[in-house]
Amino acid sequence: MYNLAPANAPWFEHLTDSVRALGEAAYEWQLADQTARLLESGVEIERRNLHEGKITVAGPHTSGWESNPRQRGPHEHAVLDLQKIYMEHRHITRRSYEHAAMCFASGAAWAIAQVQAGEKPGRVRFRLDEDRWPVPGRYEIDGLGNYVNARKIAAAYEQVLSMDVAGGHAEDLAGRDYVADHEAAEMFRAAEHAQGLPDAAYAYGRLAEGALAFVLLGPKDAHRKELAEQRAAEAKAVPVEDGQG
Repeated sequence: MYNLAPANAPWFEHLTDSVRALGEAAYEWQLADQTARLLESGVEIERRNLHEGKITVAGPHTSGWESNPRQRGPHEHAVLDLQKIYMEHRHITRRSYEHAAMCFASGAAWAIAQVQAGEKPGRVRFRLDEDRWPVPGRYEIDGLGNYVNARKIAAAYEQVLSMDVAGGHAEDLAGRDYVADHEAAEMFRAAEHAQGLPDAAYAYGRLAEGALAFVLLGPKDAHRKELAEQRAAEAKAVPVEDGQG
């Protein structure tokens, strides 16, 4: 159970919770994708010893060729069905993991940019697509100055950008009516490179989350000074009794 900032907490506490929630959502999809990958690999034909025993099947109220008894391997049939189910499941988890990771990365980057611009948002904002899904935004982070992990963030950004561009290129080639042989090879290479995008975006989001804490040091310090000044002013406003009867 996470300890959320109370409703009356300063804006930067709620913004931190907002980015953290994006990270936890991406983490859940990462676990789901890993599980789906294990399930799919567990029913690969080349890794299974299939029992070759057969059964005979025939429709009770059929005619023509369907009325003829046929052989079927129940173990092989089960594995092939599971392959299809797990492949479809893996497609869903991978797509959702990538989306959640990109939302995390871009959401943290957006929060950093807002703080650097002097804004005070209480939560990350996204625009919605036609299906009412949050649309990941710009994920580049600038202006970190002497932040200790600035170089790591820059390198992680380049990796995410490379995979993101590769994925878009592969989709563009796949959507064409005609793809030449050399373009097909290029498409497969790009798609393979883009497979690492969800993990790269998630790792980048974690780094960006740390950078958010860094850029919030200034606003937090200003908030503490403001509170101290308010307390001092309130103390001066309290009348002092002279103690005489």
